[in-house]
Amino acid sequence: MTAFLVYVVVGGLIGWLASIVMHTNGQQGIILNVVVGIIGAFLAGLVLTPIFGISTIGQGNYSVGAILVTLSGAIILLAVVNLFRRGAVR
Repeated sequence: MTAFLVYVVVGGLIGWLASIVMHTNGQQGIILNVVVGIIGAFLAGLVLTPIFGISTIGQGNYSVGAILVTLSGAIILLAVVNLFRRGAVR
């Protein structure tokens, strides 16, 4: 249960930061960006962290590497969502 709450809180913040990086914070709305951030953080934890050999934020690892992997997962998923919603990534 704690890991889920960590993904919701940290993933939401990272989704918001990713939307600022991708310049989609005004286009898609905060709710979609936060949801995409949560899903991106979770998927990055499943897919990317084993590749890099680090633990996830859900496991209590708040290192720079874990945060960057989570942020990259949110940015990648936000780019995919933006591609399908707008037709092109800006």
